[in-house]
Amino acid sequence: MGVFDSGFGGLSILSALHDLVPHENLVYFGDTQRYPYGPQPQEQVREFASQISQFLVEDYDVKMVVVACNTASAAALSFLRESIPVPVVGVIDAGVRAAKTITKKRSVGVMATVGTIASGTYQNSFVEENLTVTYQSCPGLVEFVERGETYSDEILVLLRALLEPIIRSKVDTVLLACTHYPFLSRAISDVVGRDVFLVSSAEETAFEVSTMLGEECLECERENMGSIQYVSTGDPDIFSRLGSKLSGLAIDSVRHVGVEYLEANFRKVC
Repeated sequence: MGVFDSGFGGLSILSALHDLVPHENLVYFGDTQRYPYGPQPQEQVREFASQISQFLVEDYDVKMVVVACNTASAAALSFLRESIPVPVVGVIDAGVRAAKTITKKRSVGVMATVGTIASGTYQNSFVEENLTVTYQSCPGLVEFVERGETYSDEILVLLRALLEPIIRSKVDTVLLACTHYPFLSRAISDVVGRDVFLVSSAEETAFEVSTMLGEECLECERENMGSIQYVSTGDPDIFSRLGSKLSGLAIDSVRHVGVEYLEANFRKVC
């Protein structure tokens, strides 16, 4: 099964998948050379997502692709489902379902990248008359995580400025609509208040994948222990060090695949 993100954020999804379906073989692709996806045009993100998905299918023969990136899910999920010859799962629907279930006051805040908010995907997913949703784009947060920095005075200052509209709305639930944001949970909770529930899509996405594997008769033998392989467009040593620190996974070996290789060998989005 292939899992990809712009960098380290999707490791939260990978970890949840490994816990829930440990018998499955996983390949994680972190596009660290081209992160962050959030500020980039949707057409460009769709191109990146297509290249990586094709690579995972052709080089690793994956039986499913998990788009472990909210920006890529918003920009490319429908396209990938039409163009990739294996099932494709995104992270947006799982997070929305969880937030709708958890909120008691029917008031939700959504933190996401600029690109994800601009796509309107979450706005379309939260169309309910009895639900109030405050959307906030959060530029700059992904870069902290990609440097391995998850709690600092600088992060807290930025969060207080970015999340002021969500705090003012008195929400009881905040959806972390970027797979990088769970790594900032402690800082986010300190800013919005410990009584506000933070929703990550990691576990919900893992359950969705597990269900789909069964429905599509794609499950591996449960007696076997699955493996995890790692691929990055960036520096393998940095990926190994920071990825291990952020996720708690033992990332010992990372294959480097250059952006030039992806661009030269996988067809362009029409």
